[in-house]
Amino acid sequence: MAVQLTYRLATIMLAVIAVGATVIVTFAVLSSGKNIRSFGTIKAVNVGVYWDSGCTSVTSTVDWGKMSPGDIKNVTLYMKNEGNVAVKLSLAAQNWNPANAPNYISLSWNREGQIVDTASLVAATLTLSVSWDISGITDFSFDMVITGTE
Repeated sequence: MAVQLTYRLATIMLAVIAVGATVIVTFAVLSSGKNIRSFGTIKAVNVGVYWDSGCTSVTSTVDWGKMSPGDIKNVTLYMKNEGNVAVKLSLAAQNWNPANAPNYISLSWNREGQIVDTASLVAATLTLSVSWDISGITDFSFDMVITGTE
């Protein structure tokens, strides 16, 4: 009786270890990552774009760094209306390389449609998101166009 009980316990323990190993292997496969090199060039129309609120450091590029599937990164930039009339802000991403990158990567911000008075400054948070199902892309670049229209 004791031998049968020991045999059953050993069998159960082996089953538990096998299931645990399968779960660990499955998790390891599902959690593999892929770094993607990124970059962004900024073109500004009717508005100044700066790294700081004192408007001393002009922004011409944003290096988003290495990103992985599912990553979301934020960058804060400062928009200054350098014209003589109020403007409405808009953001566009253009000239994606490779061309299919926007199927997996998106750019947004919290200032779309914001009205900025003459000589006024607003902080804007730009967000770059990479889809979990991105594939075939190891590097990408695009132009960010920030426009202030009357």
